[in-house]
Amino acid sequence: MTDVRPAGPGSGTTTTGVQHKGVEGGGVRTTARGSLFALAGSAANAVFGFLLVAVVTQGLGARGAGAVFTAVAAFTILSNALKLGADTALVRFVSQDLELTGGAGVPGLLRTAVLPALVASGAGAAVLLFSPGLAGRLLPELDPGQAGTVLRLCAVFLPVTTVTLVLLGATRGYGSVVPFVGVEQIGKPVLRVLLAVPLVLWMPSVSGVWAAWLLPGVLGAVAAGISLRRSRRTHPGTGRPPPRAREFWAFAGPRAVSSLFDIAAVWIGVILLSVLGTSAEAGVYTAIGRLITAGTLLQLAVRLAVAPQISRLLAGGDRSAAQRLHRLSTRWIALFSWPVFVLLAAFPRTVLSVFGTGFADGAPGLVALAVAALVNVGVGNAQTALLMAGRSVGNLAVAGSAFVVQVGSGVWLVPRYGVLGAAVSWGLAIVVDNGVSALLVRRRLGFRTVDRAYLLAALTGLGAVSCGAFGMRAVWGDSVAGALFAIVLAIGAFGALVWRYRLPLGVGEFFGALRKRGSENSR
Repeated sequence: MTDVRPAGPGSGTTTTGVQHKGVEGGGVRTTARGSLFALAGSAANAVFGFLLVAVVTQGLGARGAGAVFTAVAAFTILSNALKLGADTALVRFVSQDLELTGGAGVPGLLRTAVLPALVASGAGAAVLLFSPGLAGRLLPELDPGQAGTVLRLCAVFLPVTTVTLVLLGATRGYGSVVPFVGVEQIGKPVLRVLLAVPLVLWMPSVSGVWAAWLLPGVLGAVAAGISLRRSRRTHPGTGRPPPRAREFWAFAGPRAVSSLFDIAAVWIGVILLSVLGTSAEAGVYTAIGRLITAGTLLQLAVRLAVAPQISRLLAGGDRSAAQRLHRLSTRWIALFSWPVFVLLAAFPRTVLSVFGTGFADGAPGLVALAVAALVNVGVGNAQTALLMAGRSVGNLAVAGSAFVVQVGSGVWLVPRYGVLGAAVSWGLAIVVDNGVSALLVRRRLGFRTVDRAYLLAALTGLGAVSCGAFGMRAVWGDSVAGALFAIVLAIGAFGALVWRYRLPLGVGEFFGALRKRGSENSR
């Protein structure tokens, strides 16, 4: 790949005098390798997430599992809201600081970010502890004593989890996905399964399984702190950076609210079903959500790697390289993610039957979300591009609109259609959020995503796989045999087309970058 350097006095330097070392080529190589590691972590997260769902549903039943996952939903929404957008802001500002000062401003950024998040999460914990009636309203089907225990455990672990997420945002700003992936996608999921299995076998209870879900967060906090300390030692920086607290919170404030909308979109269906439906429906919906999340593994992996790279390229004034990185990553995401959702839409009952009796009834909901997810992966990480360009207010407007659509439609659909209603409401939000974000990336940033190679990716990832999958569905029905034949046929057709058109698709460029040495994650 051509080594495109940002404009500046002299060769290969910015106006700050910090040398670029093959920013565009290095950015793509870093993104490729980081994406590969993040993909492995996402795969581990999905596998152990499935195992946890299977263990909990088999051990506690749909009703008990629904209560656990309702608690997970509430806790996840709270911890992500109370970090106040500081984690994403640190990804952007730490990566920019590395570009401009070599890391001298990071200590100040950490002071700016961590203390408010700690205070906010502590206040949230106090509200949980001193609101005795909240447990009964959130978990109405549980014994009051057990529901109270669940809520108290939430309060105890809330500050630890919130601050950990903020610290991991800073480590991502340094250009490494290893700490985040190691803690959030490998360490916690693995430990949760290891702790939950003996509890389910010998002492099955909602509060016990919930404690097993929370405990790994303590080790995660320690690991995040150690990783961040090492990164700071490696990049001490030079000079005295200007104070950036006002700029930091001007970005983080809108992101705090949009982050709440983002995470709530994933879990609000579980809560609506728990309150307006039944815990059993909440359990089924959680299983569907796990499948949809698994289909976005590559998208998440690329997002983790590409965000700080785009931020640094934009900070250095190299918009063309940032656009190319976004376009390439979007093509990779779409090409390899579309086939997953096609297969889910073709064989929903077969896939859901893995979770146990009664889960196959959620097949229509899985189809609805699989169709919406095609749009999600099709636009790549449009929201990330907006945020790394500093457009947190625009991101907030889009996320807020999508959340209003989801809640408004969910309140009407869930009581009438149960799991399907929750899935349709989330699907509508996905289409609104991603569709509008893609338009903003094109109009506000000037990033072009759709080109001939993208259309070829659509023909390969959608057209070829759809023909095989739905052809087998027509012959064998929604059965294990049909699904297996469809997978074999899809892999054959997809692999042949990817190999035939590997150069225009950029696949060779991506995997070739994985083999190259010598690029740096950060300076």
